Amino acid sequence: MNYTVLLKASAERELDLLPPPLDSRITERLVGLSEAPRPRGSKRLHGVEAYRIRVGDYRILYEVDDPRKRITVYSIGHRRDVYR
Repeated sequence: MNYTVLLKASAERELDLLPPPLDSRITERLVGLSEAPRPRGSKRLHGVEAYRIRVGDYRILYEVDDPRKRITVYSIGHRRDVYR
């Protein structure tokens, strides 16, 4: 049961701005989300129907649509900035 991972335009821009080693680590985690939408270490965010996963000091914020088997990534950024 693989999920489709979609990146919003803003998340794509944030991913493009990251340095290459970090970019590849985050891309690996995004590919992994298609197989496990709530991997070990993921946390549910308070106040919204969304989750976050850590990649070093960076966070990936995303929503899971189980009936449609779709994951929408809406933000990728440093932990000090991503929740604003």
